[in-house]
Order: sequence, then C-alpha cells, then structure tokens
Amino acid sequence: MAAAWWLSVTSAALRAVTPWPKSRLTAASPRPQARREASSSNPEAGEGQIRLTDTCVQRLLEITEGSEFLRLQVEGGGCSGFQYKFSLDTVINPDDRVFEQGGARVVVDSDSLAFVKGAQVDFSQELIRSSFQVLNNPQAQQGCSCGSSFSIKL
Repeated sequence: MAAAWWLSVTSAALRAVTPWPKSRLTAASPRPQARREASSSNPEAGEGQIRLTDTCVQRLLEITEGSEFLRLQVEGGGCSGFQYKFSLDTVINPDDRVFEQGGARVVVDSDSLAFVKGAQVDFSQELIRSSFQVLNNPQAQQGCSCGSSFSIKL
C-alpha cells in the first residue's frame, strides 16, 4: 500500500516538471521581462531566493557574453528521481525568475523554482570535472553521490 502511494506521489511530481523544449533555448525573439530578484550569498536571503556563491559569480562572468545567463532547470530523471540541468541561454520567458548577483544572472522557471527555492548555486572545479552545482537545497530529501540528482521532501 505504501509503495503504491509513493509511486502516485512521485509520478504526480514528475508530471509537474516538464522538459524544456529545444526551440525555446534557441529562439531569438524578444520576450517580456521576468521578475528580477536580488540575490546574495548570505544566509539571510529569502526562502524563495537562489543564492550564488562567489565562485559561481566569478565563473559566470568569465563564460557569459552579452545577454547570456545561466539557466537552472529541474527535470525528472537521474538516480534519485529529479536532476538539475544547467545551460547558457539568452531568452527570458514570462514565467522565469531572474536572480542576479555581482553582474552574474541565474534564471529559473517557475516550475523548477518550486524544487530549488532556498538553494545555493556553486561552481566546483576538481581534477576530474568542473561544473555548476546546486548546494544546500532545502527542498531535497536526499541526493546521489555525484550531486546531480535528488529526491524531494514530501
């Protein structure tokens, strides 16, 4: 009985997170401005905020050009149920929230924001890989060892 309940809750949560259509990533048409949020790396930032570490801000300033920003999405998949997806983008959609710090911008759509609000985005550089990562996600119950997927708190 408990397994059937968990399956129905998980499938309902997966339906709430839809993959980002490729055409929206490459579209060049102007869009209405999304809500812009100030973000900081201090712990007093609001619960609905995404905080950026200094290393994240520094790396974004190095790799973005012009109006580019880092898009953070949550998709169904990965070994824990949900996975983070990072990409560079130039199109801001009406349902996006923009988090800016030190000239670097991270944009999250409203569906994904429900799964990462209050989290911190970091850039990690290790011997075997360099990547953006979500740290301290209060919406995540547990994650995989590589940090790219997570399960949600119910």
